[in-house]
Amino acid sequence: MQTDFLQEARRQAEICNACRYCEGYCSVFPALHSERLFSDGDLTQLANLCHNCRGCYYACQYTSPHEFDLNLPKALAEVRQESWEHFAWPEAFAKRFQSSGLMIAIASVLCFSVFFLTIRTLGSAGGEGFYAVLSHTAMVSIFLPAFVFPLFSLAISMRRYWSATNGEPVRLSHIVEAFGSAARMKNLAGGHGDGCNFEDEDRFSQSRRLAHQAVMYGFLLCFASTSAATILHYAFDMPAPYPIWSLPKLLGLPGGILMVAGSLWLMALKLKADKNLGAPSAWGGEMGFVALLLLVALTGLLLYALGSTSLMPLLLAIHLGSVLSFFLLTPYTKMAHGFYRLAALIREAQRKRTN
Repeated sequence: MQTDFLQEARRQAEICNACRYCEGYCSVFPALHSERLFSDGDLTQLANLCHNCRGCYYACQYTSPHEFDLNLPKALAEVRQESWEHFAWPEAFAKRFQSSGLMIAIASVLCFSVFFLTIRTLGSAGGEGFYAVLSHTAMVSIFLPAFVFPLFSLAISMRRYWSATNGEPVRLSHIVEAFGSAARMKNLAGGHGDGCNFEDEDRFSQSRRLAHQAVMYGFLLCFASTSAATILHYAFDMPAPYPIWSLPKLLGLPGGILMVAGSLWLMALKLKADKNLGAPSAWGGEMGFVALLLLVALTGLLLYALGSTSLMPLLLAIHLGSVLSFFLLTPYTKMAHGFYRLAALIREAQRKRTN
């Protein structure tokens, strides 16, 4: 990891530790104030515990033009981004995506969409619905490895992170506390519960918290929909397509709508926010990830609406290309931040119980 980013974060953390004005703002400050000296691992943990709500920046009396020139959200964002790149496997892919994420996302979706259109002639096995375009066997052969690879890659990343932050053996109580915090998006509510200042320094808002929850719960509903369809197919010999009242549809439709709404909301918030309070070099990668999420959800909904029309093969190719891109790029996009945040919350639960 770059020494300059760590040194600047260490300088600012030491000043914050002396001031302590922001002690109740979020989980970062109690964790920060529990230390006297900050190792690289400590700073990495603080950076991943930070949700970049920016409330501390606007409350701080030592920001520019003060000689201390504090900008803790930016300092932690740069360490956080650097940690994701450093711990990723393979590392070179992560660095490339963070610098050119939007273009890589667009290019991968286009390439995979053309790929699916090309192999369409190989896939038809007389099935119904989508399987009339691409067989179930072909889909499984392509997507199973694409699903397993990011899990393997992320497992390596999490192991590296846990080692760097001196993580302890995990107990069930740590996991329960971390999942509870993540489910509520507790650290996006601010210490006072009124939200954060991500959009405007003069106004607290729950918008970013709600947008994240829409994306998270929408994604979980879509994942549950796919899991339900898999069980119906293999356990009950009930292949797709499924009617509107079936479990896959009842889970997938609201999930897709939540993902579309949440992704658009996040994009609007990021366009309004001050880039200088985050990691400016990662802005393109973050927008590329949100755009990819939006495309996955939107094409899924369009497939449902237009699945019986002549547009279905093209929409299916774009949707499958988007999903395949999403899976393969997950370890290098901001999708990985969910795993790092959860690991940081588990580590924080351990710290609190130790103290």
